[in-house]
Amino acid sequence: MNNKKSKRIQQIVVLVLIAAAVASYFLVEPVKTSMDKVFAMFASGDFAVVKDFVESYGPYAMAVSAILMIFQSLMAPLPAFLITFANANLFGWWQGAILSWSSAMAGAALCFWLAKLLGRDVVEKITTKTGLEQIDVFFEKYGKQSVLIARLLPFMSFDVVSYAAGLTSMKFWPFFIATGIGQLPATIVYSYVGGMLTGGAQLLVTGLLILFALSVLIVMLRQIFNARQKAKSASKER
Repeated sequence: MNNKKSKRIQQIVVLVLIAAAVASYFLVEPVKTSMDKVFAMFASGDFAVVKDFVESYGPYAMAVSAILMIFQSLMAPLPAFLITFANANLFGWWQGAILSWSSAMAGAALCFWLAKLLGRDVVEKITTKTGLEQIDVFFEKYGKQSVLIARLLPFMSFDVVSYAAGLTSMKFWPFFIATGIGQLPATIVYSYVGGMLTGGAQLLVTGLLILFALSVLIVMLRQIFNARQKAKSASKER
């Protein structure tokens, strides 16, 4: 079997699985109820809600946390730091850090592979066209070091970077190693802070992180708009 035919079969299998997952959400009531609960949990912006959800699974809590982290990687841009905070509070900061880091790495690898397999049109539907364009500009600016730099910046979407990297000619292992190294400092810091958060402090830190991320997003969108305007002006002059 040649590579093209093999890839085509893989694409069909993945697309069928995605279609089945979407159909089950709309047609199977228990699935819809569970997924709505997960989305509401993330939308709350309160890591205590995430913590209670994960803790409710008792001995399976770590496995559920890992699944949530991988799920949020696929469904960008759900906030991963809520899970990181919850893991630190539940399992201790260093055990939580290991769990958060390893499950985030698994999510990143899956996003990269899906992008390679399915292509840009499908990835734009999973993420957003604007989000990918932001990362395109970033990759063009920083070249080979883009993934490592992006992972060191806490306001860069972890998930969109993974998808965008899969759309380039970048090989898996350079991507995976850069992700692992770049993601480690932020995971350790979030886990250490998350392990100490209680009461009003947790809401304050969560709110500040969200505000910071939104502020940077606005700046990036403005930069992209200005770059497009300059490109249009340059093309008209030609």
